[in-house]
Amino acid sequence: MTDSRFTAIVLAADRHRDDPLLTHAGVCAKALVEIAGRPMVGRVVEALANSTRVGDILLSGPEHDCLQQSPALRSLVEDGPASWLPPAGSPAGSAYQALSQLPEGQAALITTADHPLLRPDIIDDFLERARASGADVVAGVTTIRAIHERFPGARKTVMRFSDEGYCGCNLFAFLTPRSHRVANAWRTVEKQRKNPLYIVRQLGLGSVLRYALGMLRMDTAAARLSKQLGVEIRPLLLPFPEAAIDVDTVDDQAFVESILAGDR
Repeated sequence: MTDSRFTAIVLAADRHRDDPLLTHAGVCAKALVEIAGRPMVGRVVEALANSTRVGDILLSGPEHDCLQQSPALRSLVEDGPASWLPPAGSPAGSAYQALSQLPEGQAALITTADHPLLRPDIIDDFLERARASGADVVAGVTTIRAIHERFPGARKTVMRFSDEGYCGCNLFAFLTPRSHRVANAWRTVEKQRKNPLYIVRQLGLGSVLRYALGMLRMDTAAARLSKQLGVEIRPLLLPFPEAAIDVDTVDDQAFVESILAGDR
C-alpha cells in the first residue's frame, strides 16, 4: 500500500571525510554540523515532521559508525520520527537505493541534510504544486536575483538561461515509478553537479551552443531532457530564496547563522 503523503528521503552521507567543515565543527558527518546550537539534520527532520504533506522520513546516512557516535542522531532514529538507511557510495546512488526500497507508486521527496533554513511551509508549497503539475519529477528552483535581493553576498552555483539565472533548492519530488529513471541518470552526472555546462551538454551540441550564447530557456532544457529520458521533468519556481541556501563550507555555516540571528 502506498501513502498519499510523500516519503521524505534525506541525503545525510558525506562525499569526503576530510571536509574542512567537519574538521572545523569537530563532527563525524556534515549533517551534524551545528547551526545556532542545533545539528543541521535535526532542523531538516523537524521541518519535514511538521509538514502536512510528508509521512515517513528516511535518513540515508551518515555511516553506521557515525550514527553510533552521535546521541543527537541516534535520538532522531530511535526516539524521533526518522528511520535510518545505510548510504550508497554517492548522493545519487543513495537516492536511487532509497527510492528502490519504497512501494511501487509511492511518491517521494528527496532533500539534503545541509538545508537548515528549510521550513514546513516551503515543503508544503513545493509538494502541493509538484503533485498538481502532472509531471514525473519536479525540481525546486529559485532565481539568483531573488537570492541576492534577500541575501546580499550569497554565493551560489548559477544555471544561466536566457530567461533568468536559476539556482537549485535541493528539493526533488519523485511522483511516479518512471521517475526512478531520473535518479539512475543522476548517478552518471553527479560528479559534474557544479558544472551547468556539462549538464546541458547531455542535451546535445545545439543546446550547448544555445546555453553558451544565452539563448536556451530553462523550460526548453527541461523538455529536451524529459524527451531524452522518457519522463516528464519540470522545474518549479519557488518564492522562497532561503530554500536555495545550503551549507557546504565554514563560511556558509557562518552565513546561515547570521541569517538566523537576524530573524530573531
